[in-house]
Amino acid sequence: MTKEPIMRKFIWRSLITLLLLTGVLVWKTVADLVPPPETLSVFDASVRKAQVLDRHATPLTITYQNHWNIHDYVPLHEIPETLQQIFIFAEDKRFFEHNGPDWRARWHAMLQNIMALRVVRGASTMTEQTVRIIYPRRRTFWSRWLEGFEATRLEKRFSKADILEFYLNQVPYASQRRGVVQAARHYFDRDLETLNIKEMMALAVLVRAPGRLDLRKGTTEIEAPIARLAKRLLELGAMTEANYQNLLTAPLHLHDSHLPIQATHFANYIYTSQSAQQLQTMGRLHTTLDAGIQRAAQEILNQRVHDLRSKNVNHGAVLVVDHQTNEVLAWVNVGPPSLEKPGSLIDAVITPRQPGSTLKPFLYALALEKGWTAATLIDDAPLTEAVGTGMHQIRNYSRHNYGPLRLREALGNSLNIPAIHTIQSVGADQFLQRLRRLGLTSLTAHPDYYGDGLALGNGGVTLLELVRAYATLANQGTFRPLKVLRNAPQPSLLSIFSQEISSIIADILSDSDARSHEFGRSALLRFPVQTAVKTGTSSDYRDAWAVGFNHRYTVGVWLGNLNQQPMSHVSGASGPALVLRAIFAELNRYEETQPLYLSPQLVKVEICRTTGQRATQDCPSRVEWFIQGTEPPLTGPSVVTANRVDRPLRLRQPSHGLQLAMDPRIPDEYEAFALVLSDTPLEAGSVDWLIDGEVIGTTPVAIRRFSWPLKRGTHVAQAKVWLTNSEKPLATQTVMFYVK
Repeated sequence: MTKEPIMRKFIWRSLITLLLLTGVLVWKTVADLVPPPETLSVFDASVRKAQVLDRHATPLTITYQNHWNIHDYVPLHEIPETLQQIFIFAEDKRFFEHNGPDWRARWHAMLQNIMALRVVRGASTMTEQTVRIIYPRRRTFWSRWLEGFEATRLEKRFSKADILEFYLNQVPYASQRRGVVQAARHYFDRDLETLNIKEMMALAVLVRAPGRLDLRKGTTEIEAPIARLAKRLLELGAMTEANYQNLLTAPLHLHDSHLPIQATHFANYIYTSQSAQQLQTMGRLHTTLDAGIQRAAQEILNQRVHDLRSKNVNHGAVLVVDHQTNEVLAWVNVGPPSLEKPGSLIDAVITPRQPGSTLKPFLYALALEKGWTAATLIDDAPLTEAVGTGMHQIRNYSRHNYGPLRLREALGNSLNIPAIHTIQSVGADQFLQRLRRLGLTSLTAHPDYYGDGLALGNGGVTLLELVRAYATLANQGTFRPLKVLRNAPQPSLLSIFSQEISSIIADILSDSDARSHEFGRSALLRFPVQTAVKTGTSSDYRDAWAVGFNHRYTVGVWLGNLNQQPMSHVSGASGPALVLRAIFAELNRYEETQPLYLSPQLVKVEICRTTGQRATQDCPSRVEWFIQGTEPPLTGPSVVTANRVDRPLRLRQPSHGLQLAMDPRIPDEYEAFALVLSDTPLEAGSVDWLIDGEVIGTTPVAIRRFSWPLKRGTHVAQAKVWLTNSEKPLATQTVMFYVK
């Protein structure tokens, strides 16, 4: 066989093999190519964690848990042109000339790598890098081959500007940062327009090896590539000699990034209170919070707690609401959360605490519903009531008693004894039901658990619940849930109190004259703009509160210790009241002020200060507001007093389960215990006092007390009232008690 046929056969076989290999290559390439995306927009992508913004789009949180940078995405025209040019020159100087891959750069890089016998240069264009960002693959020759074709397809579908914008917003950096905005804040805590030339060049160089060149590991290694890039810019005339020399000597200054506003607890509340579906479909949550008000309230609260450190005040919280829209404007805790600060990780805004006297306005509002008026007389005399298995002497904060006084004064001075009389009249169960309708859902126990002490705030409520309840009074008695998201649907309305009752309560709380007995005429609670204010202090000074509302805003302040330690004689009037006043001063600074709403249906009557009757020439007078039909008559009996309002007949002493102990220092025959009947209105008659079913004594109805000689053991007490011309007595329930 001659050589020519053999050669021809070899050539054909080679051609066929080459065609087959080419076919396989083409088939494999086509099979592995990924079509370009329909859009470069990432805003419809799935979200692992939404970003929380204030009402003006100020970030309240920053998260890097999402696959794409959707929170710090900026359009191309907002990225400085100098930064764009530096990136193009550093990464892809023929970006606007090629159609995806830069083949000339690829061949040049391949020759350099062959000559160096190692990889010394890559030649990926920014379009190819964009493909790699969209479709991550292992870095192999085959992936580089595919990226060239995919880059061509990408440029056929999208403009150069679209690709450049996507690249600059999604290019990966260290610490899970994406895009130049996140990188600038991570390293320099700066916005793009404030970066200097060297910082811009650092961002461009970092994309080549974000892990190895990470500035947080040190800035020395990146100096050489920055200098080489600067040298090339100088040679091209894109940089002056002076700027070049300054760049070589100027160091890179790193700064830790900080959020512009501290609202961690509010953001956590947003994350935990919203549905998972909503959080996964919304990249950004636009809240009702106002960063300016938040910052001002934070500074005021921090300063006040700092000033009270010597009195063992370590924690505090503030909640500000625009009750016209029911939007939360500020949600503040003392200082930022930190593992090094005990209690700082607890959100005091939603932590139940004893509210002290701050529940009294709602109690008196309920009494007004039952026929009382602001002129109803309530007796402020010494009072002992059952608490648990013992007896407790009820005292006012000042430990003074004022005798009969009007409801306005009882509420204005926040007196405890009149409040106990009031809850005994309206009923603790009725009061608890109304509080729950007001949104105080932390009060979950049975009415018997709280008893009459609910009037003095013996049940835990949160600042959020309390402010929401006061916002109901501010909204003329209409309850609406508070909003924390701007796009939240309008909630349903619920009428809790009438406009007339809400107006009277608000008028009392804004009346400095009504609180003069206990608080004097101090200017601290007398605000420049008419404001309804209520303070509260829990037992042992563990909680101090101040809550108030004007024509537009409702504000609540709490001070205390989240570990339940008592403060050193810090009351609501001495601690949080100053914070409340300062915050209202900030809120009113640029507002047109108005008085509180006063229902036009109310009747204005001049009354006597001491009796609550219509004024005469013989007594000091003042103006009082009444619901139509409840005003004092022109002639006839005086206004209804609290003592004349129906109350159930019961034994006030002893109480169920009371435990008494005989004093060994006193002879047994001289020890006695007083059985006491409630002050239920009764006609003339007599009272039989019974112990263990036997009558031990009888007194006139006017005498509601009987001394019983103590005897050890378990006993049952009862009283039977015989009214004039009555064949059957009125009997109290039996009460079991113990004497040791």
